[in-house]
This record gives sequence, structure tokens and C-alpha cells, in this order.
Amino acid sequence: MTRSWISDTPDEVEHPPIPLGLNKMAVPRAALILSVVTAIGLILSSVWLGLSAISFLDNVDSSLSTTDVELLKENDRWVWEIGLLFDTCSSREDDWVDPDSWADQDDKFLFPGELRCDWQHQGEGDTASLAVYNRGNETLSLVLEISGGGVVFSANENEPFLIINELGRNESVIVEIALTESIEEREVSITATHVSVLQAQVRMDVNIFEEVQKDIHIDYNDRVEVDYVLWDADTDEKLDEGTLWVTAGNDPTTIDGFEWSAIGLDIDSDRGAFHPATQTGTTHTTLLPPPIAYGNSEGHELQDTWLRFELKVNRAPLS
Repeated sequence: MTRSWISDTPDEVEHPPIPLGLNKMAVPRAALILSVVTAIGLILSSVWLGLSAISFLDNVDSSLSTTDVELLKENDRWVWEIGLLFDTCSSREDDWVDPDSWADQDDKFLFPGELRCDWQHQGEGDTASLAVYNRGNETLSLVLEISGGGVVFSANENEPFLIINELGRNESVIVEIALTESIEEREVSITATHVSVLQAQVRMDVNIFEEVQKDIHIDYNDRVEVDYVLWDADTDEKLDEGTLWVTAGNDPTTIDGFEWSAIGLDIDSDRGAFHPATQTGTTHTTLLPPPIAYGNSEGHELQDTWLRFELKVNRAPLS
């Protein structure tokens, strides 16, 4: 007689043996092993992160330590200079005078000190050329900044700051600045600061005042016809004169200083096309040190000569 409490299923089927590793001690062992593995992984990760952080800090320190402040100075001056091309610049703090001969200076610097320049403009939108000269033996990265309002850098979406990267030894660069408003009279300052040595800063003050209002302001890449007269800035000897078309700031057929000298000229809305006899174009004079004149032309007769250009705009294209 079958008993209800007697199972027809064999005992090994109803109560199978528990495989090794799944018994009541297996779970604590697995957890312990996983904990040890996790702990070792965390330790290794922490060590790796620590070594990476140390390496990063070493790289930062190394990159900053390569900027030897003494290499950025010469005779207690920072080795870069800034100035407008206009022949209206003098000592910023009245602590030096123009040399008897610009070309015969013994110092490596172009100017005896920092500059203050006059900018006589013709209304909102007028432009000017700012030159930056690296007179040292190290490649420079500089931050240019304009303080005082109303003046911006055209090349940086009309912002009052601009970064110049990798300006090589004894190289120069010229950039365009522009008025965003019609200024009756104002003084602004333009500084050039080393990107990693913030105390290394060169400053120029610019006295801005209005002359007359003109409709058309010649800026970068404008094609214009100009009359020019060229002199030796030291002897006042006339070296050349004529009329030519030039692309302002971007003309490979001329020296850098001349193409950028066309920046800032102005003319009435007729652009000189309809009434050439009325002479509506403006005139200005620029002073060019050798680095933006013929200084890089080895063997040229004007290689060491400072040049003075008088430019007058006659015509500009209607489009």
C-alpha cells in the first residue's frame, strides 16, 4: 500500500547533490575573491591616476619653466615692440627723444622705448595698422588687448583682444585695428602681453581724435589707387614717387610696410570715379622700420634704411 508520505521519486533525484562551489561556503569565497580583485583594481587605478597626474604636472611645470623670463628681456626691456605705422609716434612717458639717425642706432631695439601715437581719423569704421616686432631670439606668443573702448581688432571678429601665436625671432606682424564709433577725442591703450609671463607686457598709448568725416574707409584687402612719395627718413632724400594700385594689407608685389600703409586712407562715396578733380581722398604719412621695409632683402641698397611714405588715395573700385 502506497503511503502518501513515501515518494515515488528516487532520493538522488528529489535531493540532488549540490555541485562543488555552490554550497553554502561558495558564495562567501566568491565575494571575497571579487572583493580582492576589485581592491587590487582600485589600487592599480589609483596608482595609474596618480602617476598620470604627476606626469601632467611635470609637463605643465616643464612647459612653464622653458619660458625663462631673462630670455624675454634685454637691457631691462621686454624684447618685443608695438607701434602704429603713422609717423605720429613719440615717447609714451617723455623719457626719450628721437635719435639723430634711426638707421644708425646701436641698440637692437627699433625705438628707444614705448610709444605714444596720434591717430587722426575720419569717422566710424576708420582703420589703422598696428605692427608688432619681435626683437629677441626666442619665439613669442602674445596677447594683444585694447582698453579704453571704441577700437577693436578686425581680424578677431571685432573683439578688443587678439592672440598672436609663434612670432619667430626677429620677425614682425602687422594687424588692422578699427573704430567702432565716431570718437571726438579719446585715449586708448594697447598692450602686448606674453601668454605665460603675465608681468611681461609692452604698452602703447594712442590719442584718437577726429579730423573730418569720410564715407569710405580703406581696410584690409581693398584695392585702391594711390599717389605716393618715398623718402629716406633720416636724410629726407626723396627716393621715389609715383602712382599705383595696391591691395591694402595683402599685396605680395610690395613690401609689407607699404601695403599696410594703405590701411586707414579714406575717400568720399564717389570713390574718386566720377569727379577725380575734386580730390576727395585723404593723405597720411607712415614711418617704416627696416623689418617691414627692405630689412629682409639681403643685399638691397635700402636694407638698413628707415622709410617714410606719404600716401594719398585717388580711387577705389565701386564694388
